[in-house]
Amino acid sequence: MVQQVELWMLIPFALMLLTIAVAPLVAEHWWENNGNKLLVSLVLAIPTAAYLAHIGLGPNVEHQLLFDYIPFIVLLLALFVVTGGIHICGDVSATPAVNTLLLGIGFLIASFMGTTGAAMLMIRPLLQINRQRLHKTHTVMFFIALVANCGGVLTPLGDPPLFLLYLRGASFGWFMHLVPEWLFVGALLLAIYALLDWHYIRKEPADLRARDNTEIEPICVSGRINFLWLAGVIASVIFLNASYIPAMAAHDAPICLKFLREIALLAIVFLSLATTRRPVREANHFSWGPIAEVAILFVGIFTTMTPALLYLNEHASSLGLTKAWQFFYSTGLLSSFLDNAPTAVAFHTVASGLPLVEGATYVAGIPELLLKAVALGAVFFGAMTYIGNGPNFMVKAIAESEGIRMPSFFGYMFRFSLVILLPVYVLTQLIFL
Repeated sequence: MVQQVELWMLIPFALMLLTIAVAPLVAEHWWENNGNKLLVSLVLAIPTAAYLAHIGLGPNVEHQLLFDYIPFIVLLLALFVVTGGIHICGDVSATPAVNTLLLGIGFLIASFMGTTGAAMLMIRPLLQINRQRLHKTHTVMFFIALVANCGGVLTPLGDPPLFLLYLRGASFGWFMHLVPEWLFVGALLLAIYALLDWHYIRKEPADLRARDNTEIEPICVSGRINFLWLAGVIASVIFLNASYIPAMAAHDAPICLKFLREIALLAIVFLSLATTRRPVREANHFSWGPIAEVAILFVGIFTTMTPALLYLNEHASSLGLTKAWQFFYSTGLLSSFLDNAPTAVAFHTVASGLPLVEGATYVAGIPELLLKAVALGAVFFGAMTYIGNGPNFMVKAIAESEGIRMPSFFGYMFRFSLVILLPVYVLTQLIFL
């Protein structure tokens, strides 16, 4: 007999997210080992899955892992491998106009190659171009906000929480409804950055500015075949789903049909690996460690998240969340300090448990305005801290390896996100939600 989910069953999920948030701060070297991450995931996930099976909720775990976790990881793997095969090199003068243009390009492509892919593709050329600059910490912080987070709003490829909302019924094209908010945030942040960079470049020593103007190298792009494979990833996500192939959703459909999209994405992974010269990936410092880390952590997250989602759905009406602005800030607050992918799923589940609203347009099973609030809150607020979104720490680590002094966890918040990002997000909510 199936039992109701009790509040205490959410403890493994809370411990999983708390460990991800705190471990890098208090046990950095221990946490760097993927084996230790796997240990944490299994210690929390296995008892959770076993208990849910014991009380009759095993099929929920199975569905979560098969139809959420596997598509999620396969898409990230495809984007990781394909973008890791594209290398940009060269050097031009690091003027405010050039830096703003580079951030704008990263912001534009993030929705189509993923925030992680765009961040890893653009951060090294940006640092190379700015290597003669003395003041560049502000450039990295705006890069985290624009490229590693806010730019990825327009498609399910852009950021993991959006892909999970896509799996819950939002069409690929629906995310284009977020263009006004995307444009507003992007334009405002780029304008603020341009003003700040103009201020800082005036403080640069004359000899460094002279070197920057003379040490010029042509911009070149290697591994361009991967742009074809990137188009294949986009086409697979758009067209290989039940909307275009209804048989994929049939209960008795063969496995190869149910997972046709994932099979196509894995084929693209192999094609990318086979057609990209090794020196290109070596120039990008490509390794399997980051994607292995994501796969390890999220098997724990998706398993322990199952009772949390069931509980939220059962108690949605008692949480007091009914308005779009409440979902925007609630999703945003948790996305700032926890991983934004499970946070988006959690608040989508809350919205799906609310009473039906007469006359409202429903998308992915919830009112469209609430879906907008959840999507925007999850993506935008992922930039509020280093732990809000996966690429944030990666960008910080790369910048520090190049000798750039990045602010501490709280320094980043007090110097940047609370004084620049939060006001922009509040304006976005007041205008659009």
